[in-house]
Amino acid sequence: MTNALKFYIDGAFVDPATPKTLAVVDPSTEEACATISLGSAADVDRAVTAARRAFETYALTSREERLSILRRLLAVYERRADEMAAIISREMGAPLPFARASQVGSGLRHLQVAIETLERFSFETLRGTTLVAQEPIGVVGMITPWNWPMNQIMCKVAPALAAGCTMVLKPSELAPLNALLFAEIVDEAGVPPGVFNLVNGDGPGVGEAISRHPDIDMVSFTGSTRAGILVAKAAADTIKRVHQELGGKSANILLPDVDLEMAVTKGVAGCFGNSGQSCNAPTRMFVPADRHEEAADIAARAAARFKVGPADAQGIDLGPVIGGAQYEKIQGLIDTAIAEGARLVAGGPGRPDGMNRGYFIRPTVFAEVTPDMTIAREEVFGPVLSILSYESEEDVSRLANDTVYGLASYIQSADPERARRMARRMRSGNVYLNYPAWDPEAPFGGYKQSGNGREYGVFGLESFLEIKGIVGYGAA
Repeated sequence: MTNALKFYIDGAFVDPATPKTLAVVDPSTEEACATISLGSAADVDRAVTAARRAFETYALTSREERLSILRRLLAVYERRADEMAAIISREMGAPLPFARASQVGSGLRHLQVAIETLERFSFETLRGTTLVAQEPIGVVGMITPWNWPMNQIMCKVAPALAAGCTMVLKPSELAPLNALLFAEIVDEAGVPPGVFNLVNGDGPGVGEAISRHPDIDMVSFTGSTRAGILVAKAAADTIKRVHQELGGKSANILLPDVDLEMAVTKGVAGCFGNSGQSCNAPTRMFVPADRHEEAADIAARAAARFKVGPADAQGIDLGPVIGGAQYEKIQGLIDTAIAEGARLVAGGPGRPDGMNRGYFIRPTVFAEVTPDMTIAREEVFGPVLSILSYESEEDVSRLANDTVYGLASYIQSADPERARRMARRMRSGNVYLNYPAWDPEAPFGGYKQSGNGREYGVFGLESFLEIKGIVGYGAA
């Protein structure tokens, strides 16, 4: 990639203020596949200055002007989709077909939905004699993760463009190449200079500078709860809006009337998808106590069918996890679960058989997990499923909600009304009934330590808007 050592600021690829580099590691091989520049507060200042200047004119553009920009962006993104998939597959380890269909595909759908939302959105409403106007909030700092890079970049950038905001993006330094390609797509699409800016870097060097910057009006952050707390603290002195989508420990409740074979098998697949690296993964499976052993046997068989291998290999289901630190964290949690008495029924410590290199995790299932165990309370972010028992619906709703997180819940039942009743008991931002298809217009975000605010569809657009009341506007 010709621009790997550059940042995208004010409509051009530019050198960093101070040279400092970082190797990007291919998690399938543990070898460097690229080198990027790490930015500093000086680079953030330059990007914010460009975004602030561009906001003065971009905020005043019409709906049709913004739609034209988004449609051009969509056309270029579609044309370069295969290139994007190859980059994501290599830098974060997603199997290539999955990278193309799901990683790149989710970004495509967010862009399409942003266009559809802008086409029908009303920015002004007259309430009595008061005009309620929704206007762009200003310059937005965006900090995005490595696990679903284009999903999270596009579900922020596209609605921000639709709203009339300008922005400075810091992608994860662990998987930054897709964002640099996205900057090329932005440039080719003719997004006005300064509207979109990208500065690579780590949290202390760039993330904190974005969060603290007095000329940034809002920070939209997706990542760990630990990092989200640091972002909120850094932003507090300037009273900017902070929008956070953080960690999760989602419950998957299998009610007694389910087809257990189907529900457990799909639950294992949901937990293991993207190598378990999804904040809303259904990692805690709750099953009726009298069917626990049966569920454990089904889950073990399902886990055994998952083939793990390098991201570019044919016929694999799961690639590696992102890096060495994540690999060691997952191994530690597996070891702790065994030490605390969880029963290992599939997978376990170490790499899959025949692998001695790469950050590969054995698809792992624990049975007889109790709510006090570390594996039931901490976010693993790997292909590791915990199976817990319950006695009644009242019991399972209490157990499912007994977590500091509240991003998602999953409920399976043969009776839709029964599932709906249970959904109302869940303290989570999303509840998924009977493994539905992904909905890019459903509000996405969490309760409790899973964050605040909502993304996707109209909710994503509204998150980048300020509300102004013009009192007396409609008076005779």
